[in-house]
Order: sequence, then structure tokens, then C-alpha cells
Amino acid sequence: MPNQLQKEKSPYLLQHKDNPVQWYPWGEEAFQLAKKQGKPIFLSIGYSTCHWCHVMAHESFEDAEVASILNDKYIAIKVDREERPDIDSIYMKVCQMMTRHGGWPLSIFMTPDKIPFYAGTYFPKHKKYGMPGFVNILQQLYRKFKQDPEHIDEVTESVEQALKQSLGSKSNNRMSKEHINQAFQQLGKSFDFVHGGFGQAPKFPMPQNLLFLLRYAYFSNNSAALKITEKSLQSMGSGGIYDHIGFGFARYATDEQWLIPHFEKMLYDNALLLIAYTEAYQLTQRPYYKNISDQLITFILREMTTKDGAFYSAIDADSEGIEGKYYVWDYQEIIDILGEKLGDIYTRCYDITPEGNFEGKNIPNLIEANIEQLASELKLPEKMIMNKLETARQALFTERQKRVYPHVDDKILTSWNGFMIAAFAKAGKAFQNQNYIATSEKAISFIEDHLIDHGRLMARYRDGDTRYPAYIDDYAFLLWGYIELYEATFKLAYLQQAKQLADQMLALFWDRENGGFYFTGEDSEALIARDKEVYDGAIPSGNSVAAVMLARIGYLTGNTTYLDHVEEMFYTFYEDIERQASASPFFIQSLLLIDKPTKEVVVIGSDTDPKKQAFLQQLQEMFLPDVSVLSLENKEQAKGIADFATAYEQINDATTIYICENFACKQPTTDLAEALKAITS
Repeated sequence: MPNQLQKEKSPYLLQHKDNPVQWYPWGEEAFQLAKKQGKPIFLSIGYSTCHWCHVMAHESFEDAEVASILNDKYIAIKVDREERPDIDSIYMKVCQMMTRHGGWPLSIFMTPDKIPFYAGTYFPKHKKYGMPGFVNILQQLYRKFKQDPEHIDEVTESVEQALKQSLGSKSNNRMSKEHINQAFQQLGKSFDFVHGGFGQAPKFPMPQNLLFLLRYAYFSNNSAALKITEKSLQSMGSGGIYDHIGFGFARYATDEQWLIPHFEKMLYDNALLLIAYTEAYQLTQRPYYKNISDQLITFILREMTTKDGAFYSAIDADSEGIEGKYYVWDYQEIIDILGEKLGDIYTRCYDITPEGNFEGKNIPNLIEANIEQLASELKLPEKMIMNKLETARQALFTERQKRVYPHVDDKILTSWNGFMIAAFAKAGKAFQNQNYIATSEKAISFIEDHLIDHGRLMARYRDGDTRYPAYIDDYAFLLWGYIELYEATFKLAYLQQAKQLADQMLALFWDRENGGFYFTGEDSEALIARDKEVYDGAIPSGNSVAAVMLARIGYLTGNTTYLDHVEEMFYTFYEDIERQASASPFFIQSLLLIDKPTKEVVVIGSDTDPKKQAFLQQLQEMFLPDVSVLSLENKEQAKGIADFATAYEQINDATTIYICENFACKQPTTDLAEALKAITS
């Protein structure tokens, strides 16, 4: 019999609806039942494309013995972490406090009052890998819960105290430029000079590190920061973490040299990496970065975009129950598809051998590739080799499409869509590609049409169902999308929307006592604690992105209230940043924007003036993180959006440029070449 998950919309919960475990969704029914029956709660948190979630499900949740124990002694609750990141963030914090590590599946044992007394991640059914067995844990913890309630009370009380203390209070000290340098130095120490990226295996892309380093290179004229970024981007683009057949980045590499991916593809990684490659192109003008950006967009449009223009969440690592099966190749298979001559060129270039580079199979990669040397050996022009490799890629892609495709998590998350909207808008702006901008506009229209309920932004849409009041991530990441769309189109409606979103974000999430943003809004479900986070994980934290976007919108609109909130955050999160500046690289961007000189540019002139359009286009194509550009046809347009600009006059009906720096404005000019020089100097 299907359990209580059968009516849910989450792909992850629906994967478990036929388990013999009598799962409940998170909700009052489950908690009341636990209280009534005097049972502890087993809370399992995961997501639909999580490999180890699949493993634990197969070993334990589909198993009759485990189900019998769970059903008899516990109330079992399933949560999709991508739908309910508020629940996940609180209980993940508890797991990290208790065990010093975290991950998914997240396994929490708690009282009917939702307070944990034991936490872990994946457990095998029986003891192995040096890990306790799930069956034993279930039995022992149930006995403890029933026979030693005093111990359970002690643990839960200490958990509640630890959660209260984890929020901290506002410091009397303010973050300084020294923290910017500390973040760079700490990232430099963890940089892998041989393979690029940061730390050791498993290795995550960490695009927020790269976005910070690009800005550090720009603001400080630091060539080392740019070299670290370029080495990382090129190593990832060459590695097996990048899908050289169908494009797109996998979630992380299991080895140091980026060869062996954990094969799932997440929307957020590909969005943030698209931004990083686009900005690297803007700064260096190297065609390689534009090429990867265009390929990423090809992949997203083909495999992660709905017919209505929104973006899916993730593509699973597994197909037919085997991780990576969709993506790996036999040597002979490739020769058979491509033929001897083309197959020889492809296999030599992409590290394809009879022995394989991954469990007897092959992951195409360019880690050791040398096209110049291969062209010399084959006595062919490099361009011809590249053309042949592209022909081979297309043939392999066509053949790969005949395989069983991995599961796609097709729910629409406002937060991750915000990232991708920002990414498409930025790529459209940088590459002057109107199709990319149109894709971004279509996606934001979808959000506006389907994920706003009575004026309140919502977190998830799937199969006609909109649910969960949006979290700080949703607001901050979508705010990023609106700002990038404004800068890509100069449509004032997007700037107006950004202001409204920022105002609602401040009203719902701002901590009026200590500053910073809570994860959940004032109108959200009350959990055992109200979390507030500045550290960046796999993605930048909501506070990090909110701080940067408030700074940007503050400069664009001239509304210093936004900047005042950012300023307060430099006191709120002082202790966190003092502890480890490099753990919040995205947040440090806001410090760069506030403490380093910036320029605010107002352009007034007819949109039909080709000189104005050429001027704006030149600015769009450049990497100018210290420059805000407000484009108006006349000063009246600024009313209610950027009121400071209503005093700016157009000179002789010509396009007129105002440049302000350090809160002081220069004389306006109609000499666009001179203005461009002043902005970029």
C-alpha cells in the first residue's frame, strides 16, 4: 500500500511513496501522532538526485525488516531539502554540531517536539565501512528514548542552547579591508596549484570563490587572483567534471584533478559557473571562456528548461540504477561509432583507452590533451583537428541519446531559477546576445505568473502546485536576477521590481535587533530555531547575496537605506568573518563594493540615438563591477525609482552622461568617448 507521501508533488517524496516504511510528510498529523503514541520521530532529509539517498533507500527504506522496526517504534517523516531548505538548514546545523560533519541523506532522531537527540547521514543497514548499522541504531535509540528519558532531556536541552548561541549577537567591531585581503590569502593557501580549484578531493567547483577572486583581481589589480581563477576555470573545463559530449558541469569531482565526477548535474552549479566563465571572458577576452559559456547555455536550454521557460532543478547521477552509466564509454564502442580514423583522433585527444580511466570505462576529458602536438603528429592543421573532434562529439551525442536518460527533478525552485535568470541576463549582456536575454525574461515572467501568491513570493512550483512561502535565498537570488536583467535591458520596470522585492525582503527577513537576514520570513512556519547564515556552502548564502544586491540596488537607485543595511551587516557578521573570511567569499564582495571606490553613471538620452546605444553596449561588454549604470530617456522617468536623477538635465537634446564617484559628481558631458574613458580609467 502506498504511504502518506502519495499525494505530494516533490519528486523526492514520490520516489518513496511505495516504500514499506509508513512515511509521513512534514506536518502536524505526524507530530500529533508521535505525541499520542509516545514515539520518537525518525526524520530523513534528502533530494531526488542524491546518490547516497538512493543507496540508503534501496538498502533500508525498501527493506521489510527495517520498515517493520520503523513502523513499529517510530513515526517516520520524509523531507525534500530543496523544497524545505528551512528544515534542512536547522537540522543540518544540529548534525554538524553533534558529529562535526554533514551531508545527505540527513538522518535525524528527535522527540515529538521536533528536538533532535541523535543525528547522522547515511547508515548502511548493517554495520560496515566502520559505520554503525541502521537496524542497530533504530533499536538502541528507541530503547534509550523509552528507558532513559532523563538522558534524552539532557541532550535536547543542550541542542536548544547550542542553537540559540549559534545565532550570536551584533559585534561592536566592523569588518574592514583587512578581511578582504584575508579572504584572498586564505583562498590562496587552499588553492591547488597543480590541478586548480581549492582543497583536496572531493573537489567542488565553488564558483563563489572565483567570482570573488575576479573582483579582487579587478579592484586590487592583483594578477595572482586572476591566475588562480583562470587555472581553476580551465582545469574544470578540461576535466571529466565537464560533460564533453553534451556539456554541463557535474556537481563535484571525487578526485583532485577533476577527472571523475559525481555525475549529477545541478541547476545552481551550472548557473553560477556560467556567470564565472562569462565574467572571465569579460575580463580577459579569451575566446575559451565564451565557448564554455555558450556550451553551458546550449545544455541548459536543451535539458533543463521547461516549455514555459522556467528551469528544472537537477539531473540524477544514476541511470538504470548505476551511477554515471549514461555518461561513460567503452573504447571499442567509440571506435565502432566513429570509425578507425576519426575514432583514433578522438580517443587520443579525450583520454579514451581499452583499459579505461573509470572502473574499466572511459570518461572523456582533456586533462592531458595537446591539440597542437596531435596536429603535428597527424600533419593536419589544428583547425581541421578541432572540426573533426566536433564532428565526433556530435556523433557520440546522437548515439548517447539512445541510452536510458537519468531521472530529472523537474520542480521549479525560485531560488535556483534566480541564479539562472541572472546568468542568462549576464551572458546576454556580455555577449550582446538577445536570445539569451529573452530566455532570462521568459523565465522571470514564469516566476511572476506562477510563484507569487497574493503578493508573497513562493519557493516551489511543480505540476500546477505552488507551495511554501519563499526563503531568504529565494528573495536574494531572484533580486540578483532582476538586477542583471535591468543591466542587460535597461528596462526600468525590472529596477522597479527589484526595489519592491528588496523592500519586501527587508520587511520579512531582517533581524531588527542584530541585523542580517533570517532564513525564514516572519510569516513562515515556526521551527525549533530561526536560522541566520552568512557562510557560503555549495551555493552562496542568502545573506551573502542579499548584501551584494542591496549594495548594487543602493547605487543604482541612490537610496542609501539599502546601503545602511549592508553597513549594519558588517557588524552583524564580524565574528563569523573574523573566524574565516574565505568561508564567505560572496559576502566579501559587498565589502569591496562599500569600502572601495565605485562610480555611478547616469545616461540621459533617446533610446533611438545610436550613439547612446553604442555607448551602453561598450559598458555592457566590459567587466565593471565598480560601475552602476542608470539609463533614462528623460529625467522624469527616474521619479519613484531613482529620485536623485530627477534633477539631472539633458544638454542640448544630446545624450548626456553624469559620472559620480565617492559621492561627488563631475560636470555632465555629451562627449561619449571622453565619458567612457573617465568611467574605465
